[in-house]
Amino acid sequence: MDKILNKRDAIHLGRKGHLKVLSFLPICMSILAFILDTPTNIIRGLYNIIIAPDILLTDYIAVGGVGAAFVNSAILAFVNIYILYKLKLKVNGTLIATTLTIMGFSFIGKNVFNIMPIYLGGYLYCKYQEIEFKNVVLVVMFGSTLAPLVSEIAFGLHVPVEIGIPLGIIFGIIAGFVITPLSSHMVKVHDGYNLYNTGFTAGLLGSVITSILRGFGLIIEPQQVLSSDVDVLLKVIFITTFILLIILGYIINGRSFKGYKEILTYSGRLVTDFTQLTSYGITYINMGIMGLISVTYVIISGGIMNGPVAAAILTVVGFSAFGKHPKNAIPILIGVFIAGLTKIWHIDSTMVIIAGLFGTTLAPIAGAYGWIVGIITGFIHLSVVMNVGVLHGGINLYNNGFSGGIVAALIVPL
Repeated sequence: MDKILNKRDAIHLGRKGHLKVLSFLPICMSILAFILDTPTNIIRGLYNIIIAPDILLTDYIAVGGVGAAFVNSAILAFVNIYILYKLKLKVNGTLIATTLTIMGFSFIGKNVFNIMPIYLGGYLYCKYQEIEFKNVVLVVMFGSTLAPLVSEIAFGLHVPVEIGIPLGIIFGIIAGFVITPLSSHMVKVHDGYNLYNTGFTAGLLGSVITSILRGFGLIIEPQQVLSSDVDVLLKVIFITTFILLIILGYIINGRSFKGYKEILTYSGRLVTDFTQLTSYGITYINMGIMGLISVTYVIISGGIMNGPVAAAILTVVGFSAFGKHPKNAIPILIGVFIAGLTKIWHIDSTMVIIAGLFGTTLAPIAGAYGWIVGIITGFIHLSVVMNVGVLHGGINLYNNGFSGGIVAALIVPL
């Protein structure tokens, strides 16, 4: 199980080697955290992160400080990488996308407390269905998009904590239990043209749960808690990481970019795993290139790097192993950018910038039907994503996946 062989890779890292690659960024963030902040402040910041209502948008850098936010992201990355290691799962595009997405959303809503009930719910579902946990673990990990539900019920609805915490855990377990079977059915709605399928599923489930809570007078309202003082630091970290990814891919690919153009021929529609269709070397090159494109998009938009933008960029990079590439993603970015210039929202706002980056969940539409359709899709996506959050009250972190499912379900048949 330790060998991951791809005839097109000149150098084979093995399963453990690829897991070490995924561990590089969280290791760096762990080291930087203790350089930038004191252990006391980090512990205090982690406590603030755990007790904070985590509905969209809650920037952990603003809530707990940059050191605590980095440590929180690193902890969740290591926990999930260890689970994947113990389950002896093959490192493929889905696993890479899952790991980097969780790492990213650990800046804006996921922490050790609020994801565990969802994981437990997924595990109980496997016991109930008598299937192995490793068969659905990646879906369950993506299902932690509903982690804010746990925190909001536990700490944000102004009920006594002795009632709120158990109630939040129970709701999290239920969400984890049902997210797997629901997710497998929801892909039919958008026919695989929305890469964040679990986000679409969670949006529907979250809307139902929020509606039930509102029926009892428990109101969940979206919020915006954003940081603004780590722009340069995050840019330096990300640009350096993405350049190193390109170099690593170049070396694994036999010190060559040969074969990269092949990635551009795929539409990206689910399931498109670049590690299996091309090679790990080419996949890492693509991830690095898409990371640099994402940072460039933020700069061109005039925005700043903060927790939500970091989450969006890491998600784009993760899914660059599983469907996204410059040819199908850039038209979506252009569409959202044009919409930001012509509509009521400011192009440099965090909400619009992450709508562009996360909006590349619709990249398969551009990949299948061309640039013009991709631009139109991105243009429509911005309007939809800026309005659907009210349905689930912000408890679904993958709000763009929810919007993407709606847009794809309408655009693709047309």
